[in-house]
Amino acid sequence: MEDYKALSQEHIFNTYARLPVTFVRGKGCRLWDDNDKEYLDFLAGIAVCNLGHCNPEVTRVLCEQADTLIHVSNLFYTRPQIELAAELTRLSFADKVFFSNSGAEANEAAIKLARKYSKDRYGEGRFHIVTMKDSFHGRTLATLSATGQEKVHKGFEPLVEGFAFVDFGSPAAVENAITERTCAVMVEPIQGEGGINLPPANYLEGLKELCRKHDLLLIFDEVQVGMGRTGRLFAHEHYGVTPDIMTLAKALGNGLPIGAMLATNQAAEAFVPGTHATTFGGTPLVTSVALRVLRIISEPSLLERVRETGEYLMGRLRELQQRRPSIREVRGLGLMVGAELDRPGQNVVTKLLERGYVINCTHDSVLRFVPPLVVERAEIDRLIQALDDALAEETQ
Repeated sequence: MEDYKALSQEHIFNTYARLPVTFVRGKGCRLWDDNDKEYLDFLAGIAVCNLGHCNPEVTRVLCEQADTLIHVSNLFYTRPQIELAAELTRLSFADKVFFSNSGAEANEAAIKLARKYSKDRYGEGRFHIVTMKDSFHGRTLATLSATGQEKVHKGFEPLVEGFAFVDFGSPAAVENAITERTCAVMVEPIQGEGGINLPPANYLEGLKELCRKHDLLLIFDEVQVGMGRTGRLFAHEHYGVTPDIMTLAKALGNGLPIGAMLATNQAAEAFVPGTHATTFGGTPLVTSVALRVLRIISEPSLLERVRETGEYLMGRLRELQQRRPSIREVRGLGLMVGAELDRPGQNVVTKLLERGYVINCTHDSVLRFVPPLVVERAEIDRLIQALDDALAEETQ
């Protein structure tokens, strides 16, 4: 492990605060390091490996497609891409799909589509987008500019012009930020990096009504919350509101890099040949895998299991909260769960890693639990015991 750590420090950009573990293999909810130590994974690559590591069916499709056709230019048709797009639109509000390589690229495409749609409809000058404080939309220049966290902006100014940030959860704040230059409202139905923040009742409905009133596009960023994570295929289904544009990534390929922007026909018509493109987005390899992942995750029995297991996880965490008052609040939906501490949480993350449990901390003090959707109750029980021990040490 030390040799690889030294090689990494010598040859790889120092852009991650890496933890001192080198993982070499995974299966389901388990990971093993280069000393063959086993870990229980409650992070899933940050909500990526929703079907667990090396899911046999995903691996079978990956190998078959790798032996058939990996890549051709998007100048040509390929069956897996078309079949995935057809399935995504069948299962959602959308009519059209644009494939990319990541969530940031999907959000970049959404920002461009909103601006182009507005320019085609209203002419120059109407390109501002209202986004939320504590949001996270990516690390490209436009998506970090759209992100409502100052720490993400630092060092990259001047940012891309045209984003207004308001408090998450307040339709009135959004309405106050709307001007004649506004073209869209962009929001995560549940904030992930911002600390697992759920919307208040009727919030998304309020945003939908504002967008209808001012003829704005409503963009839902479901990069982290989508693909079954909350117990529905898409998080916005919990609230009965559909957007004009939605972005997906992370779990769509269960570990293979793929992003997607979905839109209604009305919005999608703003993109024509030459306005937007990608070299690697939607290759036969990743779309064949994503199609299989989508079909497995959209099974009602799996989604019901996510809801039940998520309630069990939150229930166990709330029990622990009674004994450990350093847990200020437990919140979440499905298997997207946060436990906010009354102090920074990184020490707890490190203590759990030493015990063989992988989680992370977001927004400084929120322990984030986003395990593979196939996690078992017995594995949750083991995590809770380890967390109890770690918090006991922390408060000694």
